[in-house]
Amino acid sequence: MTITRSLTALALAAALISIAPVAAQAATGPTEDTTAARSATQGTIQWGVRYAPGRKAKTHGSLTVSGEDHADIPAAATGRISGKIYDLTKGPSCGWAVFRLTYRTADGKNLPFKHRSIVDCSYGTPKSFAFSQNDLYQLELKVCSEAKAAKPSLNCLYAGTWKILYVSK
Repeated sequence: MTITRSLTALALAAALISIAPVAAQAATGPTEDTTAARSATQGTIQWGVRYAPGRKAKTHGSLTVSGEDHADIPAAATGRISGKIYDLTKGPSCGWAVFRLTYRTADGKNLPFKHRSIVDCSYGTPKSFAFSQNDLYQLELKVCSEAKAAKPSLNCLYAGTWKILYVSK
């Protein structure tokens, strides 16, 4: 009987702990990322400074979406991303801005994604970038600091959390 009560108490405590962050977010309002993602449906948004771990690189910029289509899978007809990436290391490392662009296929039934990477190895001098994506459904960003290469490392792509900049609704 005592074991059953202890297990019930542990289960109840675990449930309360898992609900607490959701309740806190509901009480305080949306986070910075969800606010930016929601406001993107209104045209142009500025996405603030995002840092690599250890603040060894940073990026900021803007996103302009146009022609949102709210079909079966909603998407913006065109999303234009622009900004600057800064390398904040004095050594051989570079600053990377890696974007994950999820887009709607021509048949309108699938949501594949692709990566777009911008690298800057010039300490103190930012590198500007601009590109666009048709049928944009979601835009995510990750900032890394690592050696110059043809593409970002698997650690950069898969460790840590992607920051959501835009989701079509």
